[in-house]
Amino acid sequence: MQKIPPTEDLRVFCTVVRKASFAAAAQALAASPAYVSKRIRLLEHELGVPLLHRTTRRVTVTDQGERVFHWAQRILDDMDQLMQEVAVTRREPQGLLRVSSSFGFGRNVVAPVLSHLVQRHPGLQVRLEVFDRLVDVAGEGFDLDVRVGDEIAPHLIARRLADNHRVLCAAPDYLARRGTPRTPAELPMHDCLVIKERDHPFGVWRLRAGAQEETVKVTGPLSANNGEMVVQWAVHGRGIALRSLWDVGAHLEAGRLVQLLPEWRQEANIWAVYPTPLERSAKVRVCVEFLQEYFAKGRLGRAAAPWPTPPAPP
Repeated sequence: MQKIPPTEDLRVFCTVVRKASFAAAAQALAASPAYVSKRIRLLEHELGVPLLHRTTRRVTVTDQGERVFHWAQRILDDMDQLMQEVAVTRREPQGLLRVSSSFGFGRNVVAPVLSHLVQRHPGLQVRLEVFDRLVDVAGEGFDLDVRVGDEIAPHLIARRLADNHRVLCAAPDYLARRGTPRTPAELPMHDCLVIKERDHPFGVWRLRAGAQEETVKVTGPLSANNGEMVVQWAVHGRGIALRSLWDVGAHLEAGRLVQLLPEWRQEANIWAVYPTPLERSAKVRVCVEFLQEYFAKGRLGRAAAPWPTPPAPP
């Protein structure tokens, strides 16, 4: 098997071609002309073809040398990129990291995680901004969007951080007054607490039970663009909510809310979304890895803190 030429020989050869002179190449490489001549002879011997025409006045490239030059440039560029990316992954992250998320998830989950992140990496500065809409990550200058929901544009890069889904729930006193829906088709007959999600049309609940899918249009006397308000209304018996497990898990465990139609759910996994590969940015990489580490410890369901105990119904 023929050996791959040393990258140093390829680098010397490319410099000679660009400078069209052994002496000029030697000067650019901070080496002697004799060293340059030796490396070219060894490369020609290794490849078994003449690469350069030498005269007393100039150096020109042979046909074989032209092909080798183009390939050598690609190889050297790839090697340089590899070394840069390795250096980035080893470097301690520093500078400003701009992160976006949704209102409730950003405040209750992402913010505490980022607080721990900057403790581990003191050279990192984090700016978290929360929105009730999808963010154009690259266009709006963000490094990372921590997102609930599986609808991600194909031009973005995403890494799944945690499994999550939305469930139907209501307070026991609401169910005592209005009854419990037995199928998704009965939901429009109830007071539903509608929220404008970042990735879903207003008042349209898409639910799945195994291979079955149902889309229902729901309404109710109360709606908002903030999930925390909807959860508070649900706990106080004002209607049925469709919320993520991370948001209502504590309420379900405490009995303040009851899960309805437990076989029906809406997938809403947790994703880190970013515009460029992680190996190009140490600060984005360590943040994504830190989020994965956090969620891998099973902390997602503990994110929601209980609202104050609701007053007794009149």
